[in-house]
Amino acid sequence: MIDYLIVGSGLAGISFAEFALRSDKSILVLDNNSQNSSKIAGGLYNPVILKRFSEVWKAQEQLVLMNEFYTFLEKKLNCKVDFKRPILRKFFSIEEQNNWFAASDKATLAPFLSTQLISKKYLGIDSPYGYGEVLQTGYVDTALLLNKYREYLKQNNLFLEESFDYDALKIESDGIRYKDLKARHIIFAEGFGMHANPYFNHLPLDGTKGELFIIKAPELDLDVIVNTSVFILPLGNDLFKVGATYNWKDKTDLPTEDGKTELIERIKEIITCDFEIVEHFAGVRPTVKDRRPLVGTHQKYESIHILNGLGTRGVMLGPAMAKALFDNIEYQIPLNAAIDINRFLPKGKK
Repeated sequence: MIDYLIVGSGLAGISFAEFALRSDKSILVLDNNSQNSSKIAGGLYNPVILKRFSEVWKAQEQLVLMNEFYTFLEKKLNCKVDFKRPILRKFFSIEEQNNWFAASDKATLAPFLSTQLISKKYLGIDSPYGYGEVLQTGYVDTALLLNKYREYLKQNNLFLEESFDYDALKIESDGIRYKDLKARHIIFAEGFGMHANPYFNHLPLDGTKGELFIIKAPELDLDVIVNTSVFILPLGNDLFKVGATYNWKDKTDLPTEDGKTELIERIKEIITCDFEIVEHFAGVRPTVKDRRPLVGTHQKYESIHILNGLGTRGVMLGPAMAKALFDNIEYQIPLNAAIDINRFLPKGKK
């Protein structure tokens, strides 16, 4: 019998796998690579919601754990995945500047918003009103991280590449049985694929499709991440990742002409130089209406758990939510009510 069978190897799945392994738990990760939102994500981490100039929920706690987590994984996997980069919010008016400085006076936002107006001129961007700098930001190369972590799991015979068969899952008194495997616990970290899961498909997981580009822009001189209606992330060699769109109706991971048109228009609002689209890709983010993850244990079966709904902030949320679930299962540390799936139980059954 193993301790954990983990279904899904996106950011949620590998984060949980890592915390389990660090505690000397035995695991097996199962995935068919059908969900690609973690792989194609922008990978940005940013403690501020720049649309509303408000703090991301529990941002400082998440950042502390995230920094330790990715530093540890870089050593373990022998590769660089965490890149510290300033995020600059381009201002379009004096009013936006004033709103920024008003926000930076708030105690919760002061650690994250620089009060120094950035007036540097970047070749290829017209910015008469300058920029505000968000602190403690950067991005994780999620595609590289997930590929390296899966390689590590495969090398250690901890990975099974196949689709999960829900009909083959049997609940037993001391855990679960799946085909010829027994485990104390099963963790479902399937992303948008949760809709096929009969144990959790009652939960209100929504899918928000995002489309991104890799563009080539030799005249764009940028060594920081610029964020307005889209982000522009320098990758080196005149290449930039740009995204993302938000579509709440289309639940496919196929790039669309509408998405392409929208991204092109938004890019042209920010940069003044020519660019060429090198790659166009899409994925469906697992999002929840109340903007909180789905974490917890099945109401009826104490060996069945879920880790999902990381949405657009999986890089920051993944380690924190995985640790919260692991600590809840192993040490009975209560989950924060804001992330616990019990918040969706009918009143009187909580």
